[in-house]
Amino acid sequence: MNDTIVAISTALGVGAISIVRLSGNDAIEIVNNCFKGKDLTKVASHTINYGHIMDNKEIIDEVLVSVMKSPKTYTTEDVVEINCHGGIISTKRILETMLTHGARLAEPGEFTKRAFLNGRIDLVESEAVMDIIDSKSEEANKLALSQLSGTTSKMIKKFRETLKQLLASIEVNIDYPEYHDIEVVTKNQVKTSIKDMKIELDKVIKESKNLTLIKEGIKTVIVGRPNVGKSSILNKLLEQDKAIVTDIAGTTRDIVEGEIYLDGVLLNIIDTAGIHSTDDIVEKIGVEKSLSMIDDADLVIVVLNNNENLTKEDEEILEKTKDKQRIIVINKNDLDKKLDISSKKLENVVETNTNTVEGIKRLKEKIIELFQLETIKTKDYTYLTNARQISLAKKAYQSLKEAEEGLLNDLPIDMVEIDLKETFDLLGEIIGETYREEILDHLFANFCVGK
Repeated sequence: MNDTIVAISTALGVGAISIVRLSGNDAIEIVNNCFKGKDLTKVASHTINYGHIMDNKEIIDEVLVSVMKSPKTYTTEDVVEINCHGGIISTKRILETMLTHGARLAEPGEFTKRAFLNGRIDLVESEAVMDIIDSKSEEANKLALSQLSGTTSKMIKKFRETLKQLLASIEVNIDYPEYHDIEVVTKNQVKTSIKDMKIELDKVIKESKNLTLIKEGIKTVIVGRPNVGKSSILNKLLEQDKAIVTDIAGTTRDIVEGEIYLDGVLLNIIDTAGIHSTDDIVEKIGVEKSLSMIDDADLVIVVLNNNENLTKEDEEILEKTKDKQRIIVINKNDLDKKLDISSKKLENVVETNTNTVEGIKRLKEKIIELFQLETIKTKDYTYLTNARQISLAKKAYQSLKEAEEGLLNDLPIDMVEIDLKETFDLLGEIIGETYREEILDHLFANFCVGK
């Protein structure tokens, strides 16, 4: 990291301003060599300086240059940001000029990677940076901001501090094996601490799964046989005519998607082709797609027709979705009731119709109730927010469990120590106290260039 990197940090295109950012030991010197105005090497840190970027005595653009000197910067290195007029030509020419004068084009996420490697932020906070950029709802943004503020990292560090103290106690036991009373006290202390940590870590993992819904949205699939009103429900939820609606069965042959927000949480809604037996090749492909979508869904909305008797196809759909988080929608409740599901003992059943404004309201209320969206919104956001973090937490929990089983089986305390050390290291991977280069490369490769 001895070189100086540069990248365009704003979206490339027509706009009011663009920002070209540099970070590294030579950032100020490189810009100063192309700048007509004050001597940037002599200006105070965190100042904005007016002038022009030059290339072979030709003015490229009128600019404002922000100079931020190490260590109080995003990367802890010298950082310079060139604010120029928005537009593709001038922005690219300024970038090319910086490259010509010794800077290197930054890789995706390299500014944030340097902030991590230089100790300014940890790995959880690094991931939160991209989550803020990608957040699609107010609640997702709050979650990312909480991560960035360090609340989750403090929680993980608290776990590790407890483990550190346990490991220190075990080391004392190992150093003085002749004192049996020390071993008894140590084992009792470790048992109690492991039990408490397991309860707390298990709670964190379970709550984190729910909070990922805030970040990623609830993948919602609408399924049912043809002509039960799936597309009409989709259109009503989205408040637009997204899907074609006719009285002809099988109108929807492929998936139709849309997004809505319920209590600040994103619902990714997918209307599927009607599930039924068919010899039509195109319809058959649509049915197969519909069935495959069920497996990946967070929520399945099963639509039945209030005006028709329960069919064999309805029963097959109910059987297929019985282990999924689902809502059973009895649609067309404004028509004569012919459907009888009293013998099925189904949960989360709501009646709807798509002819009135109020017709779909109960379905929305049931979704909010089922996913406890009101409760999620009022929780503090000190939780893990992605698959990497949750996976490591699960492994750490398993190591704690193995340590506990070792104590119950009266294994030597130094054997138990191995599992506790593994737990300590796994929790360290979450915040980046320990890490592998290939993991970092993969993580930051998903960032945008210039961040």
